[in-house]
Amino acid sequence: MLLTWSTAQRGVPQLARPSNGRSLRPFEPGDHRCRWKLDEVDEEIPEWMSAMVRTQLPPAQRVGGGLCGDQRWEPAASVKLNMVLTRIGLAGLAVMGQNLALNIAEKGFPISVYNRTTSKVDETVERAKLEGNLPVYGFHEPEAFINSIQKPRVVIMLVKAGAPVDQTITTLSAHMEVGDCIIDGGNEWYENTERREKAMAELGLLYLGMGVSGGEEGARNGPSLMPGGSYEAYKNIEDILLKVAAQVPDSGPCVTYIGKGGSGNFVKMIHNGIEYGDMQLIAEAYDVLRSVGKLTNEELQQVFSEWNKGELLSFLIEITADIFGVKDDKGDGYLVDKVLDKTGMKGTGKWTVQQAAELSVAAPTIAASLDSRFLSGLKEERVAAAKVFHSCVFEGEPVDKKKLIDDVRQALYASKICSYAQGMNLIRAKSIEKGWDLKLGELARIWKGGCIIRAIFLDRIKKAYDRNPELSSLLVDPEFAKEIQDRQSAWRRVVCLAINSGISTPGMSASLAYFDTYRRESVPANLVQAQRDYFGAHTYERIDIPGAFHTEWFKIAKQSKI
Repeated sequence: MLLTWSTAQRGVPQLARPSNGRSLRPFEPGDHRCRWKLDEVDEEIPEWMSAMVRTQLPPAQRVGGGLCGDQRWEPAASVKLNMVLTRIGLAGLAVMGQNLALNIAEKGFPISVYNRTTSKVDETVERAKLEGNLPVYGFHEPEAFINSIQKPRVVIMLVKAGAPVDQTITTLSAHMEVGDCIIDGGNEWYENTERREKAMAELGLLYLGMGVSGGEEGARNGPSLMPGGSYEAYKNIEDILLKVAAQVPDSGPCVTYIGKGGSGNFVKMIHNGIEYGDMQLIAEAYDVLRSVGKLTNEELQQVFSEWNKGELLSFLIEITADIFGVKDDKGDGYLVDKVLDKTGMKGTGKWTVQQAAELSVAAPTIAASLDSRFLSGLKEERVAAAKVFHSCVFEGEPVDKKKLIDDVRQALYASKICSYAQGMNLIRAKSIEKGWDLKLGELARIWKGGCIIRAIFLDRIKKAYDRNPELSSLLVDPEFAKEIQDRQSAWRRVVCLAINSGISTPGMSASLAYFDTYRRESVPANLVQAQRDYFGAHTYERIDIPGAFHTEWFKIAKQSKI
């Protein structure tokens, strides 16, 4: 196709690519207006086409003529139009969106980007240039953005969950065609994903809800990806995801098709719940070592660095060691000691605990981590309470630091097993309820790299489910059962020491109580059920005779008192 332009009054419009980036600056009517001749038909070149054209003008023609940005161009030039569209689009250019877009481009996939705040578009394009002249093309208008993508179009959204997602879908879908696909890469409530998938299907569009874990660094260099929804949509983008995801040498890309409906978002939600538990357990280990063992930040950094070479090797242990080594650049001492003890949250931990209640699945470690965040938020109340109760650490007998460090390591590991067991049980229960047929071993595999909870520990979880896909709990897997058995004494010593010292360890304590309840053949629930039957006639079952029974407890008790 031969494309020829002629200028009007002020020369060539701002359609050609300037040297300072690929971001398209739309021409203004009456100022930089230009008409193009396309196959003998005069028409104004649309923005999406100009984005593809602006890279085609050879350097020899960048002389004389009309002024375009900081370049001078030859008027009345003719260029060959190479109509190559981008492979994928991404809307929502906060840091996660920018980093994922650059990751996709770096893996060899030209990408169109769009954001409602147009400065984010230009910023992303500039970053693409600085980070290797990556094929990132910016658009300020949604129609031009959509039209720049090859069909069937695939667009990833990375915007705040809730109403902003619906608004973005409305904006983008207005310009999409049957067979195109929208992927929500945010932390969305899984039922919203299922609602949107149905709504998009009525328009002939495909929809995926894709969990993305790894934070800013993971998005840029390789996240763990959890896509769920339309399998056809997944196949449309599988080649990209396999390259963009984190790569683990012994198990491949950290991405797999999760399952139908909102399964991708649900699995990411539980991942975040496990993350809550993991972080809380690490914080408790830190508190015991600092408050009871009197370890300095230098010693803590050394301990966590050493732990990261063994069974606790993980991203969270690694970054914890790093944190202990950072000095305060605004004062004396270490920065961690200046950070306010008040933990924020975005909602996925709360959703996890709510789902545990709805599914009747015990998740006390995750629930304890959520409660701890709630209590951390009561900073002013805690300060006042500390004055009332003369808060302090109760000093007992001197502790052997080396022994304490080893005990805390074992307690942390055993507690982690319980936390992951609870998360996996939640996923299995929801999978059964929804008919998703989720593969727990495969989920453990894709969490081995890229994501926040990545850990060597996950390889063992994968093997446990490979050995027995119907495993009722990680606690009864032969290998994990032996490890917990071997660590019981240390675990109990740490929890008892913390209690006697007045140090709260809700995560470790909840994990231990979970384990102790799960391992007992008989628990005191018989009394609770008898109480329920006493005041509410809820009936009860017997251990010796089948059937449901009710006893007039009150009448019998009254008669016995006469």
